[in-house]
Amino acid sequence: MSESLAPTEPIPANPDPGLTAGRRRVVAIFEILLCSSVPTQLALGYALTLGGWSPTTANGALSMPYVLTLSLADTLLLIVLMVSLMRVHGEDATALWLGERSVRREALIGLALVPAIFISVVVLLNALRLLFPSLHNVPSNPLEALAGDSVEQAALFIVLVIVAGGIREELQRAFLLHRFEQHLGGARVGVVVLSTAFGLGHYVQGWDAVVTTGVLGAFWAVLFLDRRSSIAPVVSHAGFNSLEILRVVIGPR
Repeated sequence: MSESLAPTEPIPANPDPGLTAGRRRVVAIFEILLCSSVPTQLALGYALTLGGWSPTTANGALSMPYVLTLSLADTLLLIVLMVSLMRVHGEDATALWLGERSVRREALIGLALVPAIFISVVVLLNALRLLFPSLHNVPSNPLEALAGDSVEQAALFIVLVIVAGGIREELQRAFLLHRFEQHLGGARVGVVVLSTAFGLGHYVQGWDAVVTTGVLGAFWAVLFLDRRSSIAPVVSHAGFNSLEILRVVIGPR
């Protein structure tokens, strides 16, 4: 594991040699906050609101067109931001996200992990609800309503979770982990901080979901650090999310 936590070879481990270590840390913190999705989603949400878009429907449920537009726009904006920031520092986004491994092999590894991840999440969620029932404080996941009652809406939701979940979150995770590796205490600190934040970002789904998604975030972070490629995390994350949507659509309401 010590070898897997070493900085990625094609990317400078200590860019911006003209800056002091303290200033590099400040810059890294700023970039992490900027690319955390919070400022970008707030700005995009405000722009959509000004354009007359509402985040909820007439009955108070989340609006699929709003959520889909916000998430796709945020994905595009974040990727542009991260690539631009890496170029400013003389870094290569392709080296960070694709590494030097076979893309096809990494995709197959990610796909092969999906069943095990899905089963593990089912076991963990049920164990938490059995041992710590108070953590299940949200009886009905509000995001599941986005799956709708039609094949078309379920398909849109799958597109949403693949792009905003699998692609955006895993490219984002790799970028943020890289900043922790360079300037903010190393990969292990990054795994703990980012996985905690990832879990808390799902608070609307309940505390049991916070714990479960935090564990998932840690798994995908370690997978990236071990493989030095985002392909396997992207594919496994997208595959898991897609299975979750199918479970909601096929299962009892």
